[in-house]
Amino acid sequence: MRWTVRSWRRLQQDGRQTNRDLAEAVGIAPSTALERTRALRAHGVITGVHAAVDPVALGRSVQALVGVRIRPQSRETIESVRDSVAKMPKTLGVFVVTGNEDILIHVAVPDTPYLRDFVLDQLAQRKEIVDVRTTVVYEHIRPVEQSELPVPR
Repeated sequence: MRWTVRSWRRLQQDGRQTNRDLAEAVGIAPSTALERTRALRAHGVITGVHAAVDPVALGRSVQALVGVRIRPQSRETIESVRDSVAKMPKTLGVFVVTGNEDILIHVAVPDTPYLRDFVLDQLAQRKEIVDVRTTVVYEHIRPVEQSELPVPR
């Protein structure tokens, strides 16, 4: 199930390419490429193929990271908040973290007044959220591909 860096990058750059194109690009037989790709899916390495969407093109030009502290500190409370904010259309990602905050919420909204209203009206009003810290994102760079990870020793 070993793939070369070139193979990984090709898949990450274009998950919709044909198996034949992938095989040709990395110099292996199409049957080998198909077998390896299926094995990666079966082992949970490839979890899906996704479209990259530009929030600005959708009218959501302001991005922010919103950190929230939750009380009581319980799995049930944290998972409830996590699941609730993950369903909101403005949410791009949710991270359960350690440190000063319990959850970081990555949002994309039309403008700063909308961001303010979201924080004050939808987050700060929840009884289990005891603190909110908002950081506006100036620029968000997404790597096109993941780097090859070193083999653990």
